Amino acid sequence: MGRPRTIWWETPDTVGVIDQTRLPHDHVVAEWRTLDDACQGISSMQVRGAPLIGVAAAHGMALAVRADPVDLDGAAGRLAATRPTAVNLRWALDRVTAVLADTSPEERWTVAHHLATTMADDDVAACRRIGDAGVDLLADVHARTGRPVQVMTHCNAGRLACVEWGTATAPIYVAHEQGVPVHVWVSETRPRNQGAALTTWELAEAGVPSTLVVDNAAGHLLRAGAVDLVLVGADRIAANGDVANKVGTSLKAIAARHHGVPFVVAAPWSTVDPACPDGDAVPIEERDTAEVLELAGTPTAPPGTAARNWAFDVTAADLVDRYLTDVGAFDLDGLLGALQR
Repeated sequence: MGRPRTIWWETPDTVGVIDQTRLPHDHVVAEWRTLDDACQGISSMQVRGAPLIGVAAAHGMALAVRADPVDLDGAAGRLAATRPTAVNLRWALDRVTAVLADTSPEERWTVAHHLATTMADDDVAACRRIGDAGVDLLADVHARTGRPVQVMTHCNAGRLACVEWGTATAPIYVAHEQGVPVHVWVSETRPRNQGAALTTWELAEAGVPSTLVVDNAAGHLLRAGAVDLVLVGADRIAANGDVANKVGTSLKAIAARHHGVPFVVAAPWSTVDPACPDGDAVPIEERDTAEVLELAGTPTAPPGTAARNWAFDVTAADLVDRYLTDVGAFDLDGLLGALQR
C-alpha cells in the first residue's frame, strides 16, 4: 500500500512504534527496548486497536525473552494485564508462548523475533482480505446512487489500529484504490477522541475525504439519510455474535437499525472468541476518570463530581447486518455456522 507500518523493528533488538498519544500534532516514533517499555506502551495507548495490541504483545514477548528467556508465564501475564477487553492480546500471547514453550531457552529470542515479524506480516495480509471482503458493499452503493459512498465510523479501526490496512477502513482504502469515491463521517469518540485525532489524520494521509462530527450528531445524520452504511471495528466478537467495541458503538447500531442503515463490523477472525459465550461475558475495561473530567488537563466539571469511564460497550448480534473478516463476509447465521466448523 506504500504507507509506513505502525510497528516495526527499529534495530534488531529495538521495537519502533508510532506514538499515537502524540497524534495528530506530532508524528513521533517511540522506541521499546524492554518488556516494561512494551507494557507501558500498550497500557498508555501509544499503540491501540485490537489487532495492533496483539502484534505489539508479540513484540513485547520477544523483548522479554531477550532479557529473560525462562519466565514466559510472567512476561505473558504482565502483557495480558495491560488491556483486558481486546481478545487479540490473549490470542497473540497464547500463540507466542505455545511456540516458545517448545523452543530451547537459547533459541527463544531468535524464534520470538521472527514470530513477531511474521504476525505483523499476517495482520497486513488479513486486513487486506477484510478490505476485499467488504469493498463490494461500497462499490454497489456507488453503482446504485452515482455519488460518493457515505460511510460513518466510530473510534479508529484504521491502519493505526492495525499494522497497515486497518479493519473498518480496509474496505474504504480498497474502494479508494479502485476508484470508488468514498466520504467518511468521523465521530470524535470522546473521551480520548480517537476519531478526531487518529481517523481524520490517517484518512487525510490516504487522500480519503472525511468530515469530523461530534458523537451526538450520529443520530441526526442517520435520520437525515446522510449515511449509506455504518462501518466499525471490534475488540472482541463473542460466540453468539455480540460485538465489543469502543463505547458508543451500540448507540450507533441502535440508531442505524431504526433508520434502516446497514451496520457492518470488520475484524480479523482472531477477534472472534469462541470461549466467550456472549457480550455479558466480555470484560469491559474502565479507564481513569480524569479522561472524562478533564479536557487537555482543564477540568470540565465541578470539583468532586463523580464519574465513570467505560472504554467499551457491547452491541447485540441482532443489530449487526454483516461481519467482514479475513476469511470472508458473513451474516449472523453464517458467522455462527463458521464457528461450528
